Amino acid sequence: MSASTIGTSTQVERAPVGEALPGEWWRTAVVYQVYPRSFADGNGDGIGDIAGLRGKLGYLQQLGVDALWINPWYPSPMSDGGYDVIDYRDIHPDFGTLAEAEALIEEANAAGIRIIIDVVPNHCSEANVWFQAALAAGPGSAERERFWFRRGRGEHGDIPPNNWKSIFGGDAWTRTTDADGTPGEWYLHLFAPEQPDFNWNNRDVHQEFEGVLRFWFDRGAAGIRIDSAALCVKDADLPDLPDLSADPDDTTPNPFTDLDGVHEVYRAWRRIADSYDDRVLIGEVWLPDPVRFAMYLRPDELHTCFNFDFMARPWDATEMRASIDATLEFNGPLDAPATWVLSNHDVTRPVTRYGREDTSFSFAAKRFGVPSDLELGTRRARAAALLAAALPGSLYVYQGDELGLPEAEDIPLSKLQDPMHFRSGGVDPGRDGCRIPIPWTSDSPSLGFSPDDASGEPWLPQPVQWTGISAEAQDGDPSSMLTLYRDVIAARKEQPALRGDDFEWLDLGTGVLAFRRGDSFACLLNMTTEDIALPTNSSVLLTSAPLVAGCVTADAAVWLSLAAD
Repeated sequence: MSASTIGTSTQVERAPVGEALPGEWWRTAVVYQVYPRSFADGNGDGIGDIAGLRGKLGYLQQLGVDALWINPWYPSPMSDGGYDVIDYRDIHPDFGTLAEAEALIEEANAAGIRIIIDVVPNHCSEANVWFQAALAAGPGSAERERFWFRRGRGEHGDIPPNNWKSIFGGDAWTRTTDADGTPGEWYLHLFAPEQPDFNWNNRDVHQEFEGVLRFWFDRGAAGIRIDSAALCVKDADLPDLPDLSADPDDTTPNPFTDLDGVHEVYRAWRRIADSYDDRVLIGEVWLPDPVRFAMYLRPDELHTCFNFDFMARPWDATEMRASIDATLEFNGPLDAPATWVLSNHDVTRPVTRYGREDTSFSFAAKRFGVPSDLELGTRRARAAALLAAALPGSLYVYQGDELGLPEAEDIPLSKLQDPMHFRSGGVDPGRDGCRIPIPWTSDSPSLGFSPDDASGEPWLPQPVQWTGISAEAQDGDPSSMLTLYRDVIAARKEQPALRGDDFEWLDLGTGVLAFRRGDSFACLLNMTTEDIALPTNSSVLLTSAPLVAGCVTADAAVWLSLAAD
């Protein structure tokens, strides 16, 4: 394609937001997600911990991130990677102590890095004291009203109370055993049986979580990431789900997802957050309807929500543009910053995903043995990093993506731990492949994840081929993924146009995603099979891959400085 001058554009119609106010740091923040079990092991037992994380603050500061979102670090039997919580006000012994967590928050703040805590309001662990009290108290008790206990259907109560299925597979109900040894009531768990759901129609539950928020805000946490934010309120009648196989057009509302009552929960939480300085609420909201999604972002509810639609889209210019348009269209009028996410602890890593024939993501489609071209996937993941970082809003980086780690797909079956794998009958490979301990060095038994004299092996095995993509191997290499991420984050902060909200699409042809931010910055992503000439009124700031004869090659992206018209 021939060279052109950037000028033809399509304006996205939405309310202007402007630059982030000094206290609203989350509007343009780069947030790094830490899965603590797999980040860094400080005490040598093979499990990542707070000591290891504290030891890597220098690395994170050099990377340039503004905040850390830490996955659950609470006491837990670890039936679901810590999302089965025993005590929301303490730290799992594997990770350290509450005093160490407080020290981490203080040290990170001193380094200019804020800490975001993960809170799980939909469910707890079966070992939680409330649930144990409910089991002991028996039917009809106040303790059981904090959960969803119901008699079964059928003559002997041996049929679950309704037809709901667990998100992890199988029934969403488990039957209890009464004190005399006879079968008792059933309890609801939208995830694993070890994760009983709270009943948010009960005032005790509201008060408990409001106390949890204050507990962590009082200790300096800058924000709360809310797990499964749309699920916690259920229809009290617990009706059956409609049979969509019989009537695919049935529009009966889902009785446990996105009910209107959930918004009262987050309005109360927002009042608590607003009573502190610069605190943020971030929702994990998986909803296909952008109008319903936007309701969580109203001015008196959550500050931001994860943009999973963008993450799940295939490597296709039309698909990605549609997602960007929808995000900006619905976030803008609410004065809520967009979030741009390429992966997380639940999702196949971009290097692997973008190298497959089907480059989209859905939990239902995850299967063993799907081939991937990792060289192609890495090239696209580099370009995607430039795209996501150039869009208006905040950017989330999952640990290891800055190293270009692929999904680990050769974990021995005996080592797999994710309940999604086991409850699917082995069909779903689960999420362990994106949770492998980070390779920090190239020459130690655990690739630097644990101290050299560690007593334990990493809790999940690391691929031997990761020696060449460790942080140590990539440090100082101008062509590495780590250097690219450092450069992208630094340049993002240096460009005034990227701190504002201006955004215009530029028409550079089919298959090219190009947009202008302000008058002096543009991003171009070539998703065609041809080389694309640079616009004549531009100079290069950053590229995801080397230019060839002054052109952007296929599956590459470039940041441009624009000359005045």
